[in-house]
This record gives sequence, structure tokens and C-alpha cells, in this order.
Amino acid sequence: MKLDNEKGVVDFFEAVLSLKDRGECAAFFSDICTIKELLDFGQRMEVASLLTEGMNYQEISKETGASSATISRVNRCLMYGEGGYRLVLDRIDKDNK
Repeated sequence: MKLDNEKGVVDFFEAVLSLKDRGECAAFFSDICTIKELLDFGQRMEVASLLTEGMNYQEISKETGASSATISRVNRCLMYGEGGYRLVLDRIDKDNK
């Protein structure tokens, strides 16, 4: 990632890494993000999960309300990104088993 040497970005990553549980995450992200931003993040995670399950754009849009542009962006990240979505989705899936 090109931003991983920017002080503010590094500080943000360190802050996220310091969080110990879902409650701490909720408190921190509620302070740092708007409700809309949090809902958008959640929608992107849901879209990523459904894409990895093989759902098509139309089905995903109907289920999540995400635009085709959002679905396409998430899909592009899944296909050509840094692997962040796949990493967390694999970990969530593993933890739920």
C-alpha cells in the first residue's frame, strides 16, 4: 500500500491494532466514522462475502441495496487488490466454524 508510511495512516493502523474486542471497535469506529461510513463499510463486507459465494451482481444488489459501481469496486479489489478482503473473510469464516 502506498499510504503505509504516512504518519496519520500509520497512527490509524496502530489504533485499530490496539483494539481488543468488538465493543472497543464499535466505540472507536463510532467516534472516527459517520454512521453512513460505517454502514458503507458493512455493505462492502457483505458484498465481498456474497461475491466470494458466487452470487451475481443483480442478486447482490437486490439483497444488499449496493449499486453496481460498489459491487464492481469490491469485485475489483477481490480480483486485483492487496488481499485484505479475502484475508478477513477467511478469518471470519474460520472463526465461525
